[in-house]
Amino acid sequence: MTHTVLIAEDDRAIRDSLSRALQLEGYRVSTAADGAQTLAVLGEQRPDLLVLDVMMPGPDGLEVCRRLRAEGDRTPVLMLTARVEVPDRIAGLDAGADDYLVKPFDVDELFARLRALLRRNPPGPAADVLTVADLRVEPHARRAWRAGRELELSRTEFDLLELLTRHAGAVLDQATVYEQIWGYDFGPGSKNLAVFIGYLRRKLDRPGLTPLIHTVRGVGYTLRES
Repeated sequence: MTHTVLIAEDDRAIRDSLSRALQLEGYRVSTAADGAQTLAVLGEQRPDLLVLDVMMPGPDGLEVCRRLRAEGDRTPVLMLTARVEVPDRIAGLDAGADDYLVKPFDVDELFARLRALLRRNPPGPAADVLTVADLRVEPHARRAWRAGRELELSRTEFDLLELLTRHAGAVLDQATVYEQIWGYDFGPGSKNLAVFIGYLRRKLDRPGLTPLIHTVRGVGYTLRES
């Protein structure tokens, strides 16, 4: 199957080189040079993947991503950024990006990250419903409820919740979670997983409800009733 990638990048040299490289890999490629053009292209077509530069002009990549997520668009987004500081990376994840890549980057790593995003497909049968205590997860519909209230989850948040729920009671180490959710290990210094666990906890473990996500220090995370 041929997948479509939209490259939203204001640097023409980067945009053109990525376009050629992705086409050689067998992708269909569309391009946009700024935020307004990106939104216009997305209004006409729905790519399988969006490679989105943070610093492009009006609106920037963060705002484009926020608008997509506010509209319920769950297209996988790989954010490109020249900023290496953790708060800047977290800003991209907060805006709804599924992954980020710091410039300059190796194109083979970009390919690997795009493949990992494409592997995140909703699993099959409609009868597949997961429950733990008052948590209900329907993978086929990509919907989840806690204590009767539906949870508003990003693509990555849902994937992480589904993984933890499928293995409820078991402790999943960080390397396993990285491999299952992102398709590769970010390394021991990465904060990606901790950031998304924090997001999930704020949405899942609301005040007055029994916490379901637990940290096992030095090992990883588990989802259980107590």
